[in-house]
Amino acid sequence: MLIDLSFNSQKITQKLINFIQHTLKKTGFTRLVIGLSGGIDSATSLALGVKAIGADNIYVCMFPYGELNKEGLDDAKLIVDEFKIPAGNIKAIDIKFLVDSVVKLDPSVNNIRSGNIMARMRMILLYDLSKKYNALVLGTENKTENLLGYFTRFGDEASDVESLLNLYKTQVKQLAKYLEVPEKIINKIPTAGMWQGQTDEGEFGFGYEEADKILYLIHEKKYKKEKIIKEGFDQKTVEKVIKRVSDNSFKHFLPYTPK
Repeated sequence: MLIDLSFNSQKITQKLINFIQHTLKKTGFTRLVIGLSGGIDSATSLALGVKAIGADNIYVCMFPYGELNKEGLDDAKLIVDEFKIPAGNIKAIDIKFLVDSVVKLDPSVNNIRSGNIMARMRMILLYDLSKKYNALVLGTENKTENLLGYFTRFGDEASDVESLLNLYKTQVKQLAKYLEVPEKIINKIPTAGMWQGQTDEGEFGFGYEEADKILYLIHEKKYKKEKIIKEGFDQKTVEKVIKRVSDNSFKHFLPYTPK
């Protein structure tokens, strides 16, 4: 089966600009604050925000962890230059001391737990700055990450406005090209920057391009595993995607409440 996830970039861009503008008008806010990692998702979200309300009304926050993923910080600086964010609207805070003060409380903390602490620490700072600037938090999550549960609860998924949540990762890449996000950002290997050498696809055990097609068949077409495999997809990859979706599905129903 030929699965084409491409779309009319101009039409989608205008739709998302209208969405951001309408959301701000409805809530009474005029500003946005965004955590910029240096990756394609946050860069694309920022680009949409700039088109929607102008660079002067967006506050960009960078939260590096010491020297870890220094390339991400360098790329974030490249992005703010590209979209002409005023210097006074840029805030950089090294979270190493804050994260380490929590991690040292428990010697058994592993990479996953420390990564979650990083994400939640960034959320705390981002929301504090949103209060300072009287702004809504512009999120950066895409549909692929959401369906796979590839986010930290009450961490990087916390936001007020999500412009990319209906776009698969490969669609974000298409939109980024249209919005003239720097090629270096578009072509870099996706990473959450949680530990040295960490990559998204390395954690998954499969690539985004194939995952997007499988997720499309699961989510939009309601195909079962056997039918997806019959369409020519590798059985192990299909099973890995389905397992990840299943294992993390609980994240979409929190908090659980009595009926």
